[in-house]
Amino acid sequence: MPKNYFSRIFSQSPFKAMQEHMMIVDACVHQLSPFFKAAIKGDQPEVKQIYKQISKLENQADTLKRKLRLHMPKGLFMPVARRDLLELLLVQDQAANQAKDISGLVTGRKMEFPEKLARLLPDYVGRCEDACRQANKVISELDELVETGFAGKEIRIVESIINELDTIEKDTDKMQIKIRAALMKIEKDLPPVDVMFYYRVIEGIGKVADISQRIGSRVELMLAK
Repeated sequence: MPKNYFSRIFSQSPFKAMQEHMMIVDACVHQLSPFFKAAIKGDQPEVKQIYKQISKLENQADTLKRKLRLHMPKGLFMPVARRDLLELLLVQDQAANQAKDISGLVTGRKMEFPEKLARLLPDYVGRCEDACRQANKVISELDELVETGFAGKEIRIVESIINELDTIEKDTDKMQIKIRAALMKIEKDLPPVDVMFYYRVIEGIGKVADISQRIGSRVELMLAK
């Protein structure tokens, strides 16, 4: 990232920089759908290409995270504690890390997915992406919350977004149970090592939604304070 990019976002409030970071995280996570589409098709060149894009976005998020941690003023006068913002930033970054980790596992092992899993994976991945997109909506309201002094109808708007995020995360839990059950029915016909990694992938995808929900929970705690 160019230096003038950092100059621009740090000349604004830290909330703007937090939003910039979350936008990169969301873009990273939303590479998972095309990634798994390519993996299911067995298109290894495309898998590798999308993984490179995921890695690039994760690196951008990580770089911005480090810059934020170094440059966030320690004597900041605002309705949110510096520590709370830094903890929120860390959770945001974990979503991008998770997207890179799970796509890296699939890429490194050149994983192929049995038909019964392949039918269920796209909707599951898409719903986990929905959770991250909803978390991005929460973070996009941070500057509005500050402007209103964490009061008024803006709080109700954010609470509504967080409630929807919780609903999406519950959906992903149900979908994970369904896809694990489908795998259990066929696991005896598959190589045991492959089965172990299929379960890891299923769980890893679900963690994206779990982390997204934690982003909402962190903002909720900030509202409560």
